Amino acid sequence: MTTSRHDPASDPSAHVQLRPDLGTLPAYVPGKSWPGALKLASNETSPGPLPSVVGAIAAAAQGVNRYPDNGSIAVREALAERLGVAAEQVAVGCGSVSLCQQLVLATCSPGDEVLFAWRSFEAYPLVTLVAGAVPVRVPLGPGQVHDLDAMLAAITERTRLVMVCNPNNPTGTAVGRRELERFLDAVPSTVLVVLDEAYIEYLRAEDFGAGDLPDGVALGRGRANLLVLRTFSKAYGLAGLRIGYAVGSPEVIATVSKVYIPFSVNSLAQAAALASLDVEAELLERTDAVVAERGRVRDALLAAGYTVPETHANFVWLDLGANAAEFSTRCAEAGVLVRPFAGEGVRVTIGDAYENDQFLAFALSDVATGLARQ
Repeated sequence: MTTSRHDPASDPSAHVQLRPDLGTLPAYVPGKSWPGALKLASNETSPGPLPSVVGAIAAAAQGVNRYPDNGSIAVREALAERLGVAAEQVAVGCGSVSLCQQLVLATCSPGDEVLFAWRSFEAYPLVTLVAGAVPVRVPLGPGQVHDLDAMLAAITERTRLVMVCNPNNPTGTAVGRRELERFLDAVPSTVLVVLDEAYIEYLRAEDFGAGDLPDGVALGRGRANLLVLRTFSKAYGLAGLRIGYAVGSPEVIATVSKVYIPFSVNSLAQAAALASLDVEAELLERTDAVVAERGRVRDALLAAGYTVPETHANFVWLDLGANAAEFSTRCAEAGVLVRPFAGEGVRVTIGDAYENDQFLAFALSDVATGLARQ
């Protein structure tokens, strides 16, 4: 007698068993690209890498038949020397987003809580849910700034991780050093605070009171429960190569490294990061043009009746409420792509003067200002 075997491939009702909770998880939505349109949707830099950095990338390409340094040792040592910390206090990852997910995996078991302001970086709830943890959103305060007192009040016995994006993405607002110190002193020592400083290079001392310019690495000295995230994607112009880093206590860094995907920081990214650090002063000089342009763009928008909070990053936030999606669509039709957050607002990257003028040509039109005033 022959026993027939069930062939799952022939059974249309058969399904691979996947995590049911992921079925409702929204995907991360990157800024759109559109042939021929100006892209001011993804907080990228308009200028490309400096020639010396491009040369380092080209040279590194000759060796891509070999695996990259899994520990990114040269990059970690260079960053440690620059920041005045030990190499054991630095981890390198595939962009700061990857490090965010590593942090959740390193601190949270299913049901634990990750707390952050909202609206803030949209990857925070996604990486939290992927790890089976619970995202806790705390509304921003007046002026679209982090409400640190409300965040303190929201900490529970299940809180394992607190994310503070400073300057905040997408609103561009920032909290000063003294307020951060007060907050950090009040957070339980068992809770890890992550200060996400992806846009720190666009901060300027004159925008804060004397001694109030925030610097996570300086704040982290003597605080074992503070970890700082930074990236080469923004001011260094390496968004396409995906390399970021974390600075924290050796114990936290060692644990975060245990959930690192091997070889995920490629050879070209490591070479580009090292070359960028060699010409850092020249790269950071380019942020002065962005800062000047963001002031010009914001002033024009305010004069036209828009609500735009003070920004400390390389973008501006337009508080458009229910008109955000329509504004974005009309702007795209005018040839400029911006980033809408439906029902809330629109984030616009500061590009070069020509790109910003193209955006303002639409934003100051009757159609756009009508949406801003409704």
